[in-house]
Amino acid sequence: MVGRLVLVLGDQLTASLSALREADRETDTVVMAEVMAEASSVAHHPKKIAFIFAAMRKFAARLEGEGWSVCYTRLDDPDNSNSIPGELLRRASEAGAKEVLATEPGEFRLIAALEGCPVPVHLFPDDRFLCSHAEFETWADGRKELRMEWFYRDMRRKTDLLMDGDKPAGGKWNYDHDNRKPAPDDVAFNGPMRFTPDDTVEEVLDLVAARFGDNFGTLRPFWFATDQGQARRALTHFITHALPRFGDFQDAMLDGNRFLYHAVISVYLNAGLLDWREICDAAEAAYKAGAAPLNAVEGFIRQIIGWREYMRGIYFREGPGYTGRNALNHRRKLPGFYWSAETDMRCIARTVKQTRDEAYAHHIQRLMVTGNFALLAGIDPHQVHEWYLEVYADAYEWVEAPNVIGMSQFADGGIVGSKPYVSGGNYINKMSDYCSHCSYDVREKSGEKACPFNYLYWAFLDRHSARFGKNPRMAQMYRTWDRMGDDKRKAALDSAEAFLARLDRNERV
Repeated sequence: MVGRLVLVLGDQLTASLSALREADRETDTVVMAEVMAEASSVAHHPKKIAFIFAAMRKFAARLEGEGWSVCYTRLDDPDNSNSIPGELLRRASEAGAKEVLATEPGEFRLIAALEGCPVPVHLFPDDRFLCSHAEFETWADGRKELRMEWFYRDMRRKTDLLMDGDKPAGGKWNYDHDNRKPAPDDVAFNGPMRFTPDDTVEEVLDLVAARFGDNFGTLRPFWFATDQGQARRALTHFITHALPRFGDFQDAMLDGNRFLYHAVISVYLNAGLLDWREICDAAEAAYKAGAAPLNAVEGFIRQIIGWREYMRGIYFREGPGYTGRNALNHRRKLPGFYWSAETDMRCIARTVKQTRDEAYAHHIQRLMVTGNFALLAGIDPHQVHEWYLEVYADAYEWVEAPNVIGMSQFADGGIVGSKPYVSGGNYINKMSDYCSHCSYDVREKSGEKACPFNYLYWAFLDRHSARFGKNPRMAQMYRTWDRMGDDKRKAALDSAEAFLARLDRNERV
């Protein structure tokens, strides 16, 4: 009997993967491959490439230990065809296989590549997620607004997480108002658990340094977990030492502390080393044991069964053209300081440097610093999308694109957000200590010394007044702008125009 091939991708490192469940361990062969077509689909951060390759190698060894036959292609294999379809064709020719079992990828580009593969590929749903495509379509059908909050409440009911019968624990669904405290004076947490690279990881690091050394990002030191056991230890470390204060300070930013109370486990969850259920169960158990407050646990669980699942639903519902949307017609080129960190705006410089070193920045740094600036400055949203996909270790298109195209850049016209996420410098000043050391003055609203976020904010509102002027969630902002004296309005618009002209000339700003 000729067996089939079973494809396992680098973000599908889960023993219960649907394709593996459908396969026969006695006759079928698992195919895993490090290929340039995936590693260079965009110029990924070296840490992300190293994490995926190391985790793939360890997962392949695990499968072999469990009795699977595994054909594993390393990047430096001289026979490597350097594409997933190419490796499937090569392995099928070697084994005489006529069919491939695969779990649906999380990117339309790769789905199309598998659908066009010379060897027939049977795609199975990726049921590692809470909400299937069909279930999301049913939820979305007929709704005028696809608001995450209503979706999230349905997911809470479905999972019974933080529920008292048919009511939410504590009487409220959402404790976000308790989770907006500014940066604390000190942080009683030493950050996510770090792991010393073993021989497998070191070998991968040498390979990545040689092949991807010119990519944006610092490769070493490298401390990510690279197998399920390590990832579970990292989860336990967070639940025990950081979750109790995660909620209070999840939106805060500190110049001298890159992690505060954040988990930094999304890289493991999105690659399959952790499961959404075990993460949420661990958090809920901490709440029930009195070890973590409800506001922290609810906020954490909402990110996983709320935002994460909702973003995936939006991505697959909207289709392959989603990443090209540009509802606000923003065309400006992404500034070079997104790569170099050479800007006098301290909040952006520090976020970019952290991103370069860690392949990580938390959600407020992504949304309200780099994302906020890009939106205010009118940067091309597709370029912004590609930057986020390249620089973060947890970024896969199914989750990154809706967060950037929809939530961050409002390029989808309001599918994800009912208003754009824009703010002046005051928000950043309230939630961080960046502004106290900045070359710009956050208290100034216009002029050369003023924080650029301040006048860019008003220029954005003015530029898009026809679209947003009647938005009820932005009415107060426009009333303030309308009441502003003509001289102040002109000063803000002139300052924005001068700043953007310098930006277009590639001058330091």
